[in-house]
Amino acid sequence: MPRKKPFSVKQKKKQLQDKRERKRGLQDGLRSSSNSRSGSRERREEQTDTSDGESVTHHIRRLNQQPSQGLGPRGYDPNRYRLHFERDSREEVERRKRAAREQVLQPVSAELLELDIQEVYQPGSVLDFPRRPPWSYEMSKEQLMSQEERSFQEYLGKIHGAYTSEKLSYFEHNLETWRQLWRVLEMSDIVLLITDIRHPVVNFPPALYEYVTGELGLALVLVLNKVDLAPPALVVAWKHYFHQHYPQLHIVLFSSFPRDPRTPQDPSSVLKKSRRRGRGWTRALGPEQLLRACEAITAGKVDLSSWREKIARDVAGATWGNGSGEEEEEEDGPAVLVEQQTDSAMEPTGPTRERYKDGVVTIGCVGFPNVGKSSLINGLVGRKVVSVSRTPGHTRYFQTYFLTPSVKLCDCPGLIFPSLLPRQLQVLAGIYPIAQIQEPYTAVGYLASRIPVQVLLHLRHPEAKDPSAEHPWCAWDICEAWAEKRGYKTAKAARNDVYRAANSLLRLALDGRLSLCFHPPGYNEQKGTWESHPETTELVVLQGRVGPAGDEEEEEEEELSSSCEEEGEEDRDADEEGEGDEDTPTSAPGSSLAARNPYALLGEDEC
Repeated sequence: MPRKKPFSVKQKKKQLQDKRERKRGLQDGLRSSSNSRSGSRERREEQTDTSDGESVTHHIRRLNQQPSQGLGPRGYDPNRYRLHFERDSREEVERRKRAAREQVLQPVSAELLELDIQEVYQPGSVLDFPRRPPWSYEMSKEQLMSQEERSFQEYLGKIHGAYTSEKLSYFEHNLETWRQLWRVLEMSDIVLLITDIRHPVVNFPPALYEYVTGELGLALVLVLNKVDLAPPALVVAWKHYFHQHYPQLHIVLFSSFPRDPRTPQDPSSVLKKSRRRGRGWTRALGPEQLLRACEAITAGKVDLSSWREKIARDVAGATWGNGSGEEEEEEDGPAVLVEQQTDSAMEPTGPTRERYKDGVVTIGCVGFPNVGKSSLINGLVGRKVVSVSRTPGHTRYFQTYFLTPSVKLCDCPGLIFPSLLPRQLQVLAGIYPIAQIQEPYTAVGYLASRIPVQVLLHLRHPEAKDPSAEHPWCAWDICEAWAEKRGYKTAKAARNDVYRAANSLLRLALDGRLSLCFHPPGYNEQKGTWESHPETTELVVLQGRVGPAGDEEEEEEEELSSSCEEEGEEDRDADEEGEGDEDTPTSAPGSSLAARNPYALLGEDEC
């Protein structure tokens, strides 16, 4: 009798899942890999680990798995809009781990912090985004979906045929999410492209600009969000850079949590979290600028007086508000109609539609994950009407909100366009869920070579016997030193948990507590000019005027104990929480115009 083969619990679970799905009678042939409802086939694809660059499918890794008890009564799959990225091969992951252990970090020059959009996206190349193929009302739903899937596979084939996996960045391989973008662009009268001011070139695909302003003939408003996380001179420099290269843009500066840059920053604020009490959303910087841009675009075709009156009410409320709490804000404010759109994103809508229908202007909000789209909508409304999170892909389908009876906002899920960016920079930009990164150490090394993390956090080299002696650092050393400082230990052997430490450092960078800002080309040569620019002074005054005058803030410092229970829970669950502050206010190094050390965030006694 032959010896029985070992059968693990994981294999037994997979066998039972396959059996249940066979009983449901689902036909895999009806769905492509971009819209797979079969969990067993999806798991088989995920267990296949290869870096074959010739295949169009490219073995996708699906992130943000949601618990499911089977398809709903209308056939809705909660995992339909999961992030689909190309899977890194085991060999590539191991190679990067070895490089993180062996490669000594060298600080890069300030010129290497300058990003040119021509190098990132190469306008005119195949680094485009998938367009919706032509269709007619005579086509059935199955024919339309089949045609879109064929077109999408051709789009993927062109990109992967022109570039190798090592050169390409992460980008969205899920057709369902691109369909949400198509629907938002079709129903919008004005398109807002939201970017993060720390790296706006990363979030600005020129192909989308050409499509919206050219083929669709719509106005595109570029929103430079989170301007409180960058020096005012850098904000003005980026604004002029986009005006020069893309003259049809309307540019708006925005921040959901403005602060007065003239007030000195607490040097210990890296390890502190601010919890607001009071009317935090009503102090947003930028709603009035956005209103003026929309008035110029509509040219009197839509009555926007109700929007102006709402802004005046919000400003008056923020002035006399006494910090009564978020619950009171939600009760006192006027009702906002929220509509969640799901399968309607695939319903045929006319290629041409009436502009400003029924006297209502529809404003579509598009952009990459973690740039603050949902927070911008909350800032415009004046209170929280949509949940926000640091987890990429938290907004799973587009939703509409009536800001006033004549202004409708449309929130689109975050989309990652193909580019030639280093994947480490994409991780720091927040487009990849930090909790699911296979190898976070090279991203930490990318950060530490551009800002002195080991000096900033007062880390001691793991192999240093004399603290005053200089030792070469690698990415692994930084993670190990941070794990030692924070008390991160593995469960069994009680070794330093470098993986958890690396995730913690990446979250600090994502939140802006370790601020890495990139510059437009030529910024360092003209830095003095930008600091003395009249618009820089105006921005400083504007941020001071809408600063936290009527708000109360409480700061909580994370305890540096050996157990690290509170901070440890935050580290484990930050990327899995349902509702969190995507734009968590943090200190912004270099926000003052005065010359000072932009990295002096921690005092000697703070860690």
